[in-house]
Amino acid sequence: MKLDIPSLSEAVATPAVAPSVLVVEGDETRRACLSTALKGWGYEVVSAASEAEALALCAQRWPDIVLCSWAISGLDFCRAFRELSEARSYLILLVDSQEGVVDCALDAGADDVLLRRAGLPELRARLMAGARFLAMQRDLTQKNQLITETLDILRQVHARIDKDLVEAKKFQQSLLRERYRAMEGGNLSMMLRSAGHVGGDLVGYFPVRPGVVGLFGLDVSGHGISSALMTARLAGYLSAATPDQNLALTLLPGGTYAARPPGEVIAELNDLVLHEMETEHYFTLMLAIADLTSGEVTVAQAGHPHPALLRSDGRVEQSGTGGFPVGLLSGVGFEDYKLQMAPGDRLLILSDGVTECPDPGGEMLGEEGLARMLGELRRFSGPALLSALVWKLSEFAGSRDFPDDVSGILLEYHGNA
Repeated sequence: MKLDIPSLSEAVATPAVAPSVLVVEGDETRRACLSTALKGWGYEVVSAASEAEALALCAQRWPDIVLCSWAISGLDFCRAFRELSEARSYLILLVDSQEGVVDCALDAGADDVLLRRAGLPELRARLMAGARFLAMQRDLTQKNQLITETLDILRQVHARIDKDLVEAKKFQQSLLRERYRAMEGGNLSMMLRSAGHVGGDLVGYFPVRPGVVGLFGLDVSGHGISSALMTARLAGYLSAATPDQNLALTLLPGGTYAARPPGEVIAELNDLVLHEMETEHYFTLMLAIADLTSGEVTVAQAGHPHPALLRSDGRVEQSGTGGFPVGLLSGVGFEDYKLQMAPGDRLLILSDGVTECPDPGGEMLGEEGLARMLGELRRFSGPALLSALVWKLSEFAGSRDFPDDVSGILLEYHGNA
């Protein structure tokens, strides 16, 4: 779709044309003198001996400047002229005396008042001032038209971009293939809420082998389209649909897959971003391999917020190694650590859009605030817990619109039972 935006110089570059002047004067000799002088100065001149004749001439062609004698019902002509005027003309009223008439003349629609006995140099100066006024008015009108046309084009562009962003949001949401997954040994629930049309957050899972599942939450720096494109590319490296391309999996001789150590996987992603991707983005990541038979979870953390472990007795534990974000420093290591879940425990991986969400006073929720919030929501489970968490977060923030993307993945461990 090609959009032609008009050029400002083209819009205002109108050819210089001598203004047309209408002389309204009852005195034939004076009318002729004025007409002769005006033509000598380069103006295009028409003349009228009465108000009715002048208005009839205006109906045929609208003048740029009008010289009207007070003697010909000057105020009445000004009012009638302004009522008919579709374009702004410069009207000079010629009077025998300025005493007591200037206010009335300007109020009736005159732009200037000049004594009839004034000399030709002063008359010419007033006409030149009127011509400058008309030129500025014409330029302003054309520039306003240009602005109007440009705004209309920008509205079209914005509508097109908005439509594309809506489609991009649908695509990004499609990366979250399932919002809920029931498995033997536990259930998974996921949420993804972008601050704008698209964002840099993503959560997901991938099966490793029966009873073992991989979980991840990532948050690309920045917001908008470039962050979303980076997120889509990273999703391919942890894909459940194409396990042969999933960096977290290794193919065994029998055709089955095994999980690689999460820290090793993050280190490889760090090298990929720094050496193979031309991007200024970096991202935080939490990668976990959960054994739904034993309840053991192997975790590696790269700048992502600590996981929240909701124990069955109501305690909330938040701990981890922290680590550097991916794509910032070369050669850094990412350490694995273990979490042990018991039946009834829940593991929650959230983006920093939750803990760093500010209240109306600018105070962030933080880990302590999250722990209190989760304690209040302990009776909820599955997708309802994530929905209730977003509701509580909006209550805390005083708004349903968050300044950052909010995402999370919830693992509810049931054990062998």
